[in-house]
Amino acid sequence: MSTDGATASAATPTDLSEKQRRILAYLREAAGAKTYFKSRLVAEELDMTAKEVGANMRALLSADHGLTIEKWGYSSGTTWKVTHAE
Repeated sequence: MSTDGATASAATPTDLSEKQRRILAYLREAAGAKTYFKSRLVAEELDMTAKEVGANMRALLSADHGLTIEKWGYSSGTTWKVTHAE
C-alpha cells in the first residue's frame, strides 16, 4: 500500500541537515537487514522524537542518496519502506 515514493535527485547528502544525515546513516546501515522502519523506533535509536523523524524523512524522500524511501503506512505511527536503490 505505497502512498509516496521518490528517488529524485532534488537534494544531495551535503544539502541535508545534521538530523537528516543521522537518519540517513542509520537507514543505510540498517536497510540491508530490514526494509520497514517506524518513525518512533528510528526516533528511539537516534534520540529524537517521532515527529522529528517524520519531518526529516520528507526531505530524504527527494534526496539523491542511494536509497529508495517510500511512506508506507500509518497504523500506530508512520512506517517507511527503505531499500537500496537499483
